[in-house]
Amino acid sequence: MPVVKNILPPTWDIPAGIRERLGDKVGRQRAMMADGHLLLVLHKLPKANESERQGRFFWRKPDGNWLSSDLGPGAAALAKHLSEFSDLVDKFDRLEDNASTVDEMFRIIEAMGPLHRTTRNLHAALQEARTLISSDRDLINFRDRAYEIERAAELLLGEVQTALDFALAKKTEEQTAASHQMALASHRLNLLAAFFFPIVTLCSIFGVSLNHGIESIIPPPFAFLGVVALGLLLGFILCSILAATMRFPGTSKKR
Repeated sequence: MPVVKNILPPTWDIPAGIRERLGDKVGRQRAMMADGHLLLVLHKLPKANESERQGRFFWRKPDGNWLSSDLGPGAAALAKHLSEFSDLVDKFDRLEDNASTVDEMFRIIEAMGPLHRTTRNLHAALQEARTLISSDRDLINFRDRAYEIERAAELLLGEVQTALDFALAKKTEEQTAASHQMALASHRLNLLAAFFFPIVTLCSIFGVSLNHGIESIIPPPFAFLGVVALGLLLGFILCSILAATMRFPGTSKKR
């Protein structure tokens, strides 16, 4: 006959009605009750890159006394369990206040995701326990505190996500503006090259010497000045054509 793995402390005399509902692994956070005994199956603080959650168990006997698997006896053990989650949320809240880069914000979101899910399921398990035992004031207080922790984690996760979205949008806007400025600079260089292209071409063909074959027809230095003037005129015309056909959104006038 196969031996069933016992995930509860071996000294706990839990009713069979509860033990039979436990598997070999912790599973989800939940509350179970049988013969007046209440068992809370909860999760420890989530760790990075942890595929399987570590369990922590709280046993409430019919007389109202509490035992925990690793935090000692008494209702204070469950209060300590909640304090661990509350302290971790406060820690990430302080990190969020000092986060200034996208990487820092992403690391907070990466860690807050599992924490938020764990606190949400913790609150659900305590609400279930509150339904099973409606007269226990400690359970009511624990349930309410778990809700506050869940709410704080939810708000913090939303704030960091909003800050990250804003930072990414701002960075994208800055990159777009930088690309636009680079395009404008390239456009100005193209206009400058277009302006001097004709005169460079003409000077390459006819030369820039004052003594030229054309001076036999046109007296010097009018031949040289004519080539320069013609080149500048053609450059101005070509530059105007490029300026008219290559317009950017940032350079157009608003109507």
